[in-house]
Amino acid sequence: MVIADNYRRGWSLRYLREARAELAASQAAPDIASSFILNAMKKAQAAIYHSLGDPVLIESIIQQVSEQSLVDEPILRCLVEIERSIQQVAGLPDPASDRSLREAENVIHIASEIVNLFTEEAED
Repeated sequence: MVIADNYRRGWSLRYLREARAELAASQAAPDIASSFILNAMKKAQAAIYHSLGDPVLIESIIQQVSEQSLVDEPILRCLVEIERSIQQVAGLPDPASDRSLREAENVIHIASEIVNLFTEEAED
């Protein structure tokens, strides 16, 4: 059984592919790497939101919850941490640093795991 419908599954997978491509482009074009890294992280985040449901609603929930210092629910905590990572990289003096690249790789890896969890068909 697929948890995400075909429409959301398609968008999730597309955003995930684009996130990986943006990350690869950041390594190929170091002079504009910072914009590629931020775009990669935002697209990975969008992939997650699409796989979970209505991206606008999820984004709104994350914005409200991110103001709290402690989030108990594990999935919400993960989504809040991704949002904070994106904000942190955006606020760095050099968003094209190795630290930013590693952070983007982590976000894309987590996004891949979540998207796969919610979009794969169950094995019979």
